[in-house]
Amino acid sequence: MGDDEDKKRLYVGSLSFNTDDDGLKRHFEQIGDVSDARVVTDRETGRSRGFGFVTFYEERDVQKAIDQLDGGELDGRNIKVSRAKPRGSGGGGGGGYGGGRGGYGGGRGGGG
Repeated sequence: MGDDEDKKRLYVGSLSFNTDDDGLKRHFEQIGDVSDARVVTDRETGRSRGFGFVTFYEERDVQKAIDQLDGGELDGRNIKVSRAKPRGSGGGGGGGYGGGRGGYGGGRGGGG
C-alpha cells in the first residue's frame, strides 16, 4: 500500500462486535466510493476486535467522513472515525520490558 492510499485510509474505532466488513462498507458509502473496508478480527477466535479500516477512492471523502460520521452511530455504537496512521510508522515489533533479552527474570530462575 503506497503513500497515496494511506492518505485515503480511515481508522474506525468502537465498532460493535456485530459489525462486519459489508456493514462497515455500506455505512461509509453514504460519503463516497469505498475501495476497501475491513473489520479487524482476532486470529484465534475470528471475533471482531472492535475496530477497522476504511479506504476511499478519493482523498476528499476522508475529511468528509470524519466530519460527518465521527461520533455517529453504527450498529448501536457511537463510532470513532479518524485518519489512519500510515503503515510501517510508529510502534509495533519487539515489545517492551527488556528489549527481547529476558525482561522479567532473564532466565535466572530456579529449577537447577
